[in-house]
Amino acid sequence: MTERLVVDIAGETMHLLADRALFWPARGRLLIADLHLGKGDVFRAAGIALPSGGTAHDLARLDRLIDATGARELWILGDLLHGATHHARWREGWDRWRSAHAGLRIAALRGNHDRHRDDAALDIDALGESVAQDGLLLRHEPLPDPAHHVIAGHLHPTLRLPGIRRPLPGFWLRPGHTVLPAFSAFTGGQVVEPGAGDRFAACAGDHVEIVSFGFD
Repeated sequence: MTERLVVDIAGETMHLLADRALFWPARGRLLIADLHLGKGDVFRAAGIALPSGGTAHDLARLDRLIDATGARELWILGDLLHGATHHARWREGWDRWRSAHAGLRIAALRGNHDRHRDDAALDIDALGESVAQDGLLLRHEPLPDPAHHVIAGHLHPTLRLPGIRRPLPGFWLRPGHTVLPAFSAFTGGQVVEPGAGDRFAACAGDHVEIVSFGFD
């Protein structure tokens, strides 16, 4: 068990980090999916009582990951936001955090929750629906592509493991595509059933552990 696992994805060395992020050393790039900034604010605006501080907690986790990896770029594979951008509390936190990382390139693919995203106001690069690079296709939804290995998010994959009460989030490593866990701590998860040849890197606190599934 370790805080990171080094794996090969379509010929590229990648680090699977216990705090639900993927680091691509060759490009100095930290990849996360499903940040869902402001989700708590959106729920509270709808009259659902939830504690505050979720966005600040997630941004503090990003601070630690950027320091630990030395990442020069942060790419978000969709669902940067959870809803409209006008909720002041999370925007103030984001603006302070962005100013503290002025030298970091931040880019985001568009996800299904990003309909109200204002890229210019957030000081990020908009990448559209997908980006193909080095034999990989980065996008939000993990749809197969015949020419590339797909790296995506969207599913919030979790796995039930023996002796552990709650399903654990993690990286679902499948032939042809890799699905990242939801980065935001304030998200639900979808329990997946890995098939033959799949692997699942479960994130459990400060360590990540990989589980392999045999071939039929």
